[in-house]
Amino acid sequence: MDLELLRTFLEVNRSRNFGRAGETLFVTQAAVSARIKQLEGLLGVKLFVRQYHDLQLTPEGHRLVRHADIMLAGWRKARQEVAMGDALQQLTVGGSLRLWDVALQDWFHNVRRGMPDLAIIAESHTPDLLTRRMLDGHLDLAFMLEPAQLDLLQIKKVGEIDLAMVSNVRAQSLEQALGQDYIMVDWGLAHGLQHRRMYPDAPEPRLRVSQAKMALAHMLALGGSAYLPKRMIAAELEQGILWPVAGATEINTSAFAVYPIRSPKEVLIKQVLEYFEYRVEVSPADLTHPDHQ
Repeated sequence: MDLELLRTFLEVNRSRNFGRAGETLFVTQAAVSARIKQLEGLLGVKLFVRQYHDLQLTPEGHRLVRHADIMLAGWRKARQEVAMGDALQQLTVGGSLRLWDVALQDWFHNVRRGMPDLAIIAESHTPDLLTRRMLDGHLDLAFMLEPAQLDLLQIKKVGEIDLAMVSNVRAQSLEQALGQDYIMVDWGLAHGLQHRRMYPDAPEPRLRVSQAKMALAHMLALGGSAYLPKRMIAAELEQGILWPVAGATEINTSAFAVYPIRSPKEVLIKQVLEYFEYRVEVSPADLTHPDHQ
């Protein structure tokens, strides 16, 4: 099968528009339409239906998405391994969206400086997709806040991220900070439960975001308060742009490295983990699932 057909299918699914997919792929809308028809002919099924001026996946299309993603990822990895040969070490790494801005971008830079000959494919996905791609053999290493507890995966605590509640208003009280301008950052289920226990009388946040970078940008532009990583906001605190909220308790959230048990790249994985700046000293008991710690 021509992999361009699968690339086109995934791009149409992402954009839900043949014209926009063509612009991204640098082909005409007619070429996109022809590729989708060719793919449907090969599979003998309909992949898209038009509903209210919008393209929607058919049930068969939904089932193809995962397989198309796996096949393209496998091809990218195979192409790199074949092209590189045995000359370079290679690693395919994934990270949750929440961790890239907070810790993984710096880790990635550190690895590139310290191991310039290492060939890397780096991706960011949701935790569920990271886990699935690792089980499918397309990731060597992943970083997550709340990894799935599976017997096939080695889970290692690599760091703790200190979160502090800060505001753009100086000397703001805890009650004021938790008011209508409070931004709830999604640091995972455990953080949400701890937050609820600490502030049981706080009103339901009007604004929820999935990443710290989104909350910080909102606070700098429109004001507000949120729990953010202390290292991320060090400059803003020093410059008096943001201020700690009096009476707010710091919260720590753990970062975990996840990789297959008996991975043939375990030695290399342990090498690159040494470049994780949030690294903590761990005992052998820490090299297990989070609920055993």
